[in-house]
Amino acid sequence: MSRDILSTSQKALHVNMELTQYGTLAEIGAGQEVARWFFSVGGASGTIAKSISAYDMVVSDAIYGAADRYVSRQRLTRMLEYEYQLLQERLQAKRGKETRFFAFANTVTATSFTRHEDGRGWMGIRFQSEPVSAPSQVIIHVRMLDQHNLQQQEALGILGVNLIHGAYAYHNDPVTLIEALMDNLSNDRIEVDMIKFSGPAFAGVDNRIMSLELVRLGLANSAMFTADGEVVQASEVLYNKPILVSRGSFRPVTRPIVDMVQCARATFVQEPEVSGKEIVVLLEMTLRNLGSSDGGIHHRDFLDRVDLLGALGQTVLISNYGRFYRLAAHLSRHTREMIGITMGLKSLRDIFDEKYYTDLDGGILESFGRLFKNDLKLYIYPMREPKSGALFTAANLQVAPNLHHLYLHLLDNRHIQDLRGYDDSCLPIFSKNVLASLQKGDGSWEACVPPKVAEIIKQRGLFGYGKGGAG
Repeated sequence: MSRDILSTSQKALHVNMELTQYGTLAEIGAGQEVARWFFSVGGASGTIAKSISAYDMVVSDAIYGAADRYVSRQRLTRMLEYEYQLLQERLQAKRGKETRFFAFANTVTATSFTRHEDGRGWMGIRFQSEPVSAPSQVIIHVRMLDQHNLQQQEALGILGVNLIHGAYAYHNDPVTLIEALMDNLSNDRIEVDMIKFSGPAFAGVDNRIMSLELVRLGLANSAMFTADGEVVQASEVLYNKPILVSRGSFRPVTRPIVDMVQCARATFVQEPEVSGKEIVVLLEMTLRNLGSSDGGIHHRDFLDRVDLLGALGQTVLISNYGRFYRLAAHLSRHTREMIGITMGLKSLRDIFDEKYYTDLDGGILESFGRLFKNDLKLYIYPMREPKSGALFTAANLQVAPNLHHLYLHLLDNRHIQDLRGYDDSCLPIFSKNVLASLQKGDGSWEACVPPKVAEIIKQRGLFGYGKGGAG
């Protein structure tokens, strides 16, 4: 939707002047700046029933209950529940018929004298879109990228005002609400890497699409959700766990993809650094994988692929990390454990193509330094040449002569490793051929995908099934 971008002061004043909106601001940690905006612009008595900063952990526990982690989704949810319920108990009888109540909360840790990592935290609002209606809710996870504490607090205050204003102004258009979160901010200051909408104001909203929009609009570089479609923040799933990831377009999910992931997992769990630990397997799609011929992203096609992966019990990562070293850096933020990436031989060949690194001062060496700096491993699925039947593996891959010794170094030190135990019958299967067969309706595609995937494709007519003749 077309809109004018208001300044932060204008947004805060707009909320204060809308006398039907009334609520509580509760802030823990570094998030003290949100309330200040509403008090400083004037008219806050029409909006703010209470502002509270439970800065001390003992005090916070006394109000909201004990918590293992104070900067967590669980703590934020408890704050929103407690403050909203208290507001209703105290004010519903007096002004409930004409008031849209809200409770805003955040729990944040910022850079400080003793903590030098990026600031991060949780922020949310529970609100009524109409008086006497059931509440709706928006929660987000944010990373603050400024170098100094005061700058991070300032950015957080602006973001909080944007969220409160957006919840009321744009709840009928959640994509615009997402866009408005970055008003008067920039991507080098704030990253919103998780968002979840719930309640009657957002009936019909699919949070997986909203996660995709975060990445598409540049608020985040990645988003994640579990096999059952639950939107999660990366650390909730990845924190200090070994991670195995496979990238693809998954249109559709084929037998070779499943075989590659299974073989890689069997190899990964035998690594000494991984043995006996709970691992996380991710299937990743980049925005490039999701692009359509018209240059856009079709939400239905995206959800179809995600549904197929979910049916196979897979956790999905959507990212804007075209380079593997950027993906590795992202995963390394969330774990100190081993990371493995599994891929086909063609992807490995592309990694050793120097044309992809002309924008880096150090070229391909800089890229590999970043990719392998934390003992990351690449697990390579072989390829059989259709015409000759020749088998190509990491062991016999030919790279450019000037990269030959570099390649041998990585191979000899097991940074690159061939997968064993693969199903040879999967090697002649290529995704583009499967998709073409599916759309023609000749029936041969069914043997190339897992039975559960074939069943869902036929039931729902995915990827053009049934439009080309058979079926």
